Amino acid sequence: MSVNQRQVAMVMDLNKCIGCQTCTVACKTLWTRNEGQEHMLFNTVNTAPGAGTPRNFEQMGGGFRNGKAQSGQLPTMADWGEKFELNFDEVFYGGESDMPLNAKTGEPDWSANWDEDVGAGEYPNSYYFYLPRICNHCTHPACMAACPRKAIEKREEDGVVLINEDRCRGYQFCAEACPYKKIYFNEQKGVSQKCIFCFPRLDEGVANACARQCPGRVRFVGYLDDEEGPIHKLVYKYKVALPLHPEYETGPNVFYVPPLSPEMIDDQGNPTGQDRIPLSYLESLFGDGVKEALDLLKSERAITQTGGESELMDLLISRKWQDLFGPFSKHPRDAERLRITDAADPIKMFDPQLATTAVEEETQIVRLIDPANS
Repeated sequence: MSVNQRQVAMVMDLNKCIGCQTCTVACKTLWTRNEGQEHMLFNTVNTAPGAGTPRNFEQMGGGFRNGKAQSGQLPTMADWGEKFELNFDEVFYGGESDMPLNAKTGEPDWSANWDEDVGAGEYPNSYYFYLPRICNHCTHPACMAACPRKAIEKREEDGVVLINEDRCRGYQFCAEACPYKKIYFNEQKGVSQKCIFCFPRLDEGVANACARQCPGRVRFVGYLDDEEGPIHKLVYKYKVALPLHPEYETGPNVFYVPPLSPEMIDDQGNPTGQDRIPLSYLESLFGDGVKEALDLLKSERAITQTGGESELMDLLISRKWQDLFGPFSKHPRDAERLRITDAADPIKMFDPQLATTAVEEETQIVRLIDPANS
């Protein structure tokens, strides 16, 4: 645990993610709709294996090694993917049945989901899975250590990592230092911006927008020290939820249940008993605990298939949807409406252009909690 009082965390079960991007849209709608944020996706869902977003972020350095900060690379706009529009009108309404879908201008060669569903392997044993990512709100944030302005802080009450835009001067040392490359630069405002773990919602007992609107029940939210909560059980009791790239030594607080794999088949179409997703690849993502996690998942699944009971399987199946969210199960409609009172308010710290009248303020806060209710 870090010096903060508690640490909020998220677990994502990769066996249930279908790559629908509902989480991405929920986050984009809520947090990055302003000028200068067109390229920003605080939440992304990429296909693994793949180059991810920004492109080849896993080769860009940053983080720590043996406790020492490592140099990192600053992603370019091309690494994120330049904005472009497709020729939808010509394809759907142009009257030509063989019209291909292309960019209307320029020759783009990358975007957030450029290699979606490509994966790896050769037919009939090709494979891929979806890897959702947000800021990890690390226990030892490399971004915070790299900021000379002390503009990045961890909230004492829950460990959420935030950028104070009043202090930020846009040096982007934070983006270089972050090994996960989940910090964006707003050229219009001249500041860095990132996922804020929907902290205005957490303060009202409401789960993150990406978690609450996920149709696959992929995301668990809660405190690591809550021994009765799903986060603690998945991370510490059963040890099936693992951090992404633990070798970066930042102590990420977003964890993943690694994907189970279909069996490979031979030339006659018979199963070989060998997993299609190489264990070595999963270990390169989630560390040495992958095999033990997968073995436990398989054994517990076998218990339930023969009529037995398994707390682990019950947790992961999530029959009761709100059990995913620990103490953050309040419905947005029932949340107490926040009131913005001055410029020091944490929400205004994130976006000082929020409403200026009482009516506008209430509308904005309802949108922050749940955009569907605005």
